[in-house]
Amino acid sequence: MHSQANITVSLLLGALFMGGCGANTESPQPQDQFLTNIAAYCGKAFAGEITANEPRSNEPDAFEGKTLVMHVRGCDNPSEELRIPFHVGDDHSRTWILTRTDKGLRLKHDHRHQDGSEDAVTMYGGNTASEGTENRQEFPVDQESIDTFNREGLNASLTNTWAMEIHPDKYFIYELTRPNGREFRVQFDLTKPVATPPTPWGY
Repeated sequence: MHSQANITVSLLLGALFMGGCGANTESPQPQDQFLTNIAAYCGKAFAGEITANEPRSNEPDAFEGKTLVMHVRGCDNPSEELRIPFHVGDDHSRTWILTRTDKGLRLKHDHRHQDGSEDAVTMYGGNTASEGTENRQEFPVDQESIDTFNREGLNASLTNTWAMEIHPDKYFIYELTRPNGREFRVQFDLTKPVATPPTPWGY
């Protein structure tokens, strides 16, 4: 009887142990999955269109009427960093840099001149303040960027929040919003790859 009871207890403990192991199996964190979702398109380029640009301005817009293309290009270590040039017509000055940090994700905008030198306003962006989801991450402006904007007199940008969305096999979104109602969004069609654009300036 004791032997049978011991066997039963051992089997129960084993089952509990195995169940506990299964429960502790870690699934990808939202931010890791977000990077993975984008990295699936490494080497490919996609055309986009402006889906929001408010409020309207009387000044000429740098994006209106231009061919907009994103290129998932810098994928040497996709779980840690992705570089995504954003081409606006013949302007190849912009590259988005997504980096995994100890606390989340960081988005920076690398702006270059045609000769490869850095623009006066470059490497601005922010860090995630929450874990977000595997499809959407938001990046409130960081202090380093605020300092840059203050130095260059770009007061409107002091309250920027950038966001990116990735919906596999559907679309990718780049977004800029401000509390005053400013909203700019470009949506890229992931179902239709386009020709690879030129190397971005500085790379």
